Order: sequence, then structure tokens, then C-alpha cells
Amino acid sequence: MNIILESKELVRYYGTHLAVDRVSFEVRCGEIFAFLGPNGAGKTTTVRMLTGFFTPSSGTGLINGHDIVREPTEARRHIGVVPEEANVYVDLSVWRNVMLMAELHGIDKRTRTERGQELLEAFDLYDRKEHEGRSLSKGLKQRLMLCMALVSGPDLLFLDEPTSGLDVKSARLIRDTIVRMNKEENMTVFLTTHNIAEAEQICDRVAIIDEGRIAAIDTPDALRSVVASRRSVEVTFSDGDYQSLSPEGFQGVEELKPLSQGFKLYSATPGRLAQQVAASALEKGLEVQNIRTLEPSLEDVFVHITSGKNKRSENHE
Repeated sequence: MNIILESKELVRYYGTHLAVDRVSFEVRCGEIFAFLGPNGAGKTTTVRMLTGFFTPSSGTGLINGHDIVREPTEARRHIGVVPEEANVYVDLSVWRNVMLMAELHGIDKRTRTERGQELLEAFDLYDRKEHEGRSLSKGLKQRLMLCMALVSGPDLLFLDEPTSGLDVKSARLIRDTIVRMNKEENMTVFLTTHNIAEAEQICDRVAIIDEGRIAAIDTPDALRSVVASRRSVEVTFSDGDYQSLSPEGFQGVEELKPLSQGFKLYSATPGRLAQQVAASALEKGLEVQNIRTLEPSLEDVFVHITSGKNKRSENHE
């Protein structure tokens, strides 16, 4: 599979502070790639180096084979960038914002007109095309930023927290449209997000960065398989004194979390544990409302990798 983005040993210092430490990874053509990390982990700095806003202290970023530092014009021709804070021209209309961006990319009048209309309709902005940028809500500005980034037909779209703080309608529209364009136009998407459920839902691969280094990179399924101990059994009861079960005493329980009418038990062997719970409930005359085994979520993986407890264990070893 062709590679559209390469990060090769990227390093970035702020004074004496090492923010990004030899970060290397590749993004394949046509995939949706998520970049996750806690605040201060280095993800925004990495993206700004890859998009040409920051110069690396060392290392190389390649966009479709072009060095973002040495060949910025050629590299940027392939990308669209949507920052977290919508940066529209507030004195211009919605339509002029989109057309200006197309003109800056050298898109001919017919193409930019057709493309602009398609995008405004896709993001439910066409009826507002004469409205000034200052009149738009945050969600509408974010949709407009996407239209501005997409009007040039980029091969690679960088999205920085695209649905953060948005209403449900805007967030769903942005997510669904990006997924559709990825499938229909084979557009590659590089997504930085705190919304782990969103990454798990739409991304082909996920990279987790922590303390300036890549801590893990793989498909969501493969990452979940790494933390077998985060498998779990979730059980709720219709009535009765379910706390008499003393679930922490069951074999294989590694952690217990109380629920409204039951509990969630983490175990590397959830099937066997579920049998213990069901048998004990039957013995005590308790009516089980629901019992299910769960695989680890991407959030479980993220917490496992970035938690201080995990780091201390690794350092001790």
C-alpha cells in the first residue's frame, strides 16, 4: 500500500524542553488515521511540524514524498488543514471564504464553483452562503473550515479535534461526511482527537503518543488485544441484596467497579467469571437482569498505556 505521510525521527525542542522525541510513523493512502495523546503529550506539536507550521529541531516530515521543510509548496499542495479553533474570515461571506481558499490554491473558476456548491450543500451551509463569517456559531464555523480545506481536493486532510465542543448535529454531520469522502474519494484523513469513542468508531489505525514518544500504533482491534486484563463482566440485578455476592472474592477478579444495580468486574477470563457470578446469584436467589462479557475498549488501552501506574511499573522493570 502506498504511503502518503512519513514522520521520520521528528524532534522538537522548546528551549531546553524536549516536546517531541524521535517520533516516527507512516500513514497509508486512503486510511483514516487517529493520533491520540493526553494534553502535553506532543501530538499538536507533531502535527504542526508535519503541516509546515513548525520547523523540526531534527528529523523529517514527508507529504507524498515531498519534504515539508525543503519543498513546502509541493508538500502543501497535497494537504488540507482544519485547526481546532475555526479560523474563518469574519468579514467575508460563507461563499467568499470558500472561493478565496480555492483561488489561493489555483483552482479554476468552474471547478471551484462546482466544488464549493457541492461542499456547502454537503455540510448544510448552502442556504447561509451569503452570511458573514462573524454571524456563524462555532459548529457552523467548523463546517465552513472543512469546506475551505476540502475545496482544493486534498489527498490528505489534517483534522485537529474536529468535533470538540460541537452540538450533536454538527459533530455527526462532520463525522459522517468525512467518512463518506474517505470512502468515495479515497481521501486520507489524519485525525487528532480526545474523543476516543470517535476514533474507535471511524479509524483504521490509531497511534498513541505520550511524553513526546509513540507509545503504540496499530488497529483498534489489535490494540485492544494488548490489554487482556481489561476484559470484563458487567452484571445488573432486578432486585435483592446483590452486594451479598462479595464479587471481589470471585476467582480472577482484578478490579471491581460498582454500577447502579450491580457491578463491573475486570478479568482476563471473563467467560469463566460470568459463570461464577451466575451460579452464585442462583444460589442466593437473586434475579439477574443482565449479564454480559465485554472486550476492552480503546479507552481502556489509552488509559493503560498513558497512566502513571503503568509507567511506574515499566520504569521499575
